[in-house]
Amino acid sequence: MRAEISFGKSLVGILFVGLAAVSCTTTSKPAAAPVKAKSKQSQQAKVTFNYTAKDRDCLKRAMYFESQHSDEAGYLAVGSVIMNRLTSGAYADSICGVVAQKKQFAPGVMTREVKPQAEPELATAADAILSGERHPAVGDAMFFHTAGLKFPYNNMHYVTVAGGNAFYEKRDEEGALETPPPLPSYEVAMNYVPGQSMLPPQFEVLIPSDVPVPIPSPDPAPTASINPLPMPAAATAIEPDPGTPVAVPTPRPAYDSVTLTNISRIGG
Repeated sequence: MRAEISFGKSLVGILFVGLAAVSCTTTSKPAAAPVKAKSKQSQQAKVTFNYTAKDRDCLKRAMYFESQHSDEAGYLAVGSVIMNRLTSGAYADSICGVVAQKKQFAPGVMTREVKPQAEPELATAADAILSGERHPAVGDAMFFHTAGLKFPYNNMHYVTVAGGNAFYEKRDEEGALETPPPLPSYEVAMNYVPGQSMLPPQFEVLIPSDVPVPIPSPDPAPTASINPLPMPAAATAIEPDPGTPVAVPTPRPAYDSVTLTNISRIGG
């Protein structure tokens, strides 16, 4: 009987230890850490467009004349349309190409004079557009006309009015864009390409390319030593008349060798 009791106690002890061991292994197991997605996969590569100082001037001109010399909002709205056309792929591949396209922007936009007093605000707006800023209400609009006009077309989806212009998108009956959509500003990188020259900048100022470079005249000293002046011809001896007294010259003084040497070097 005692043997059975001791055997039962032993069996219960073994079961208790086993359960304790199982519970320890299950509770101490750490939770799996979430896998982080690679940041490079989430970031999309930007599409780069080059522009020059001339492109910047074309952008300023279009913003100035098309917005009726208005304000920053009008400048940004027109600038946003130009960038939308540039990045849509349906128009020219440069800012000047977009602005200078025939029958698209105001006549004389490339030749008329911009008032100097408008330059500071205009330059700030152009640089903002090139840095990625857009008018918040223009969206995908690539078209505008003078505000207040009416047209009998059903595909003109108006989005905002700014700078005296009404901006709109062309959409079909189902609301889809009829033109290729432009790239959002965060997917666009504008790369400035300065003018290049074969000469360093300091030489461009000192020696313009359209002015011939003067050639310095030769040094007169070496020229005189290399090409000595011709010696005068010897005078013809004149015979005295008969009976005229003849003067006899006195002997010349003697010269040392040093004086003769120096005279020979100077004379060449």
